[in-house]
Amino acid sequence: MSENFLLSAARVALAFIRRDFLTDASYRLSMVIQFIQVILTAAIAYYLAQFLRQQGLQAVTSFARDYFAFVILGIAFYDFLVTAHGGFSQTLFEGQITGTLETQLVTQTRLEMIMLGSSLYALLSTAVRFFAYLLVGVVLFGMPLAQANWGATLILLFLSVAAFSGFGLISACFIVLFKKGDPFSWIFLGASGVVGGVFYPVSALPSALATLGHLLPITYALEGLRRALLAGEGLAELWRETLVLLLFAGVGLPLALMLFRWSVHRAKLTGTLAQY
Repeated sequence: MSENFLLSAARVALAFIRRDFLTDASYRLSMVIQFIQVILTAAIAYYLAQFLRQQGLQAVTSFARDYFAFVILGIAFYDFLVTAHGGFSQTLFEGQITGTLETQLVTQTRLEMIMLGSSLYALLSTAVRFFAYLLVGVVLFGMPLAQANWGATLILLFLSVAAFSGFGLISACFIVLFKKGDPFSWIFLGASGVVGGVFYPVSALPSALATLGHLLPITYALEGLRRALLAGEGLAELWRETLVLLLFAGVGLPLALMLFRWSVHRAKLTGTLAQY
């Protein structure tokens, strides 16, 4: 991969980020509302944890000795998952309704760069919101992160985005081929929320549902992030979670990209690419 290609890709990515930031910044109240939403969501999690503590139900796992720390990370990361998964579909739909999709696809910019660049700002803003949850949890509600392993946390977040992006591209295929019909998205996100360990440990599920949970990347991402942040574990201890996310990213993402390329080619042949 040449230096010129990397510089060109970086310029394109920054151009997409700048475009979306300027659009977002023009609605300043939206940013304020998002931060207030983070505080309110954290408060709900905290007082739910307080209630469970009063009932004598405090420890959740060996590394999460308090339900608040367990669930706030689950909520924050599920928010991250929704964006990482749905960013591609949202980008396509906005391109269809604004009429910019076909214009972008006939430029010399690679298809992968268009999809990634259009989703970068949403991913970055959601990453900021993820860390805002942590900040609010620590400052307002005393969440213990003194021994957090931030290096492992960042690596796991990056691998999670790559793993979820493959599923997001599959959802984008439905948008390209069938326009508004995207059953895959709500099935994947719904299953991740129910059996992925967001609100309760996967071990609390019946065996059949627990098995389903272990087929989803969110289960390994959340397990790794909680152990990295709450127990200070590094990648050496989190090798299983890291390996699984690498497999999802290394196998699923190229396959999903091939399927997406075929979907775009098919829509071009039928003349339905810009329809919605």
